[in-house]
Amino acid sequence: MNSCPCGSGNDYSACCEPIITGKKPAETAEQLMRARYSAHVKADVDFLFDSTHPDYREGYDHKGTRTWAENSEWHGLEILETVQGGPGDEEGEVVFVARFRDKGGLRSHHERGKFRRKGKRWLFTEGIMVKSQPLSVSKIGRNDPCSCGSGLKYKKCCGK
Repeated sequence: MNSCPCGSGNDYSACCEPIITGKKPAETAEQLMRARYSAHVKADVDFLFDSTHPDYREGYDHKGTRTWAENSEWHGLEILETVQGGPGDEEGEVVFVARFRDKGGLRSHHERGKFRRKGKRWLFTEGIMVKSQPLSVSKIGRNDPCSCGSGLKYKKCCGK
């Protein structure tokens, strides 16, 4: 089995691949979000461009996106919340965290992705970065995970 990069637990050929190749449309905003994450993993920048609403394509950098996607090591997608975006909706939001490693180290991309239908097709419109919530602990220990979400110990990250 070739597990889908989106983390659904399904085989890639039955999950995101048919959406990315255009064999079937995404039925929900979340399906499109999962396919877009998988397209990053596969460095399919044409799908990323094509699945972006035409009103939001200005400044899209095919070459830069491809270089970044190919030079990143992808560690997973976590869907945190979906608001609307179902088969009968016209708009939707998907809050997610995409984890990856690039030349700068481990990263967590936490975003509120906005989606809109154009005709019968779901398209990505924009992503709004979600800022980290303050921790409720009074003090972070040197060996505790860093509060920035890097996955490193505090002493090796922000505690330097």
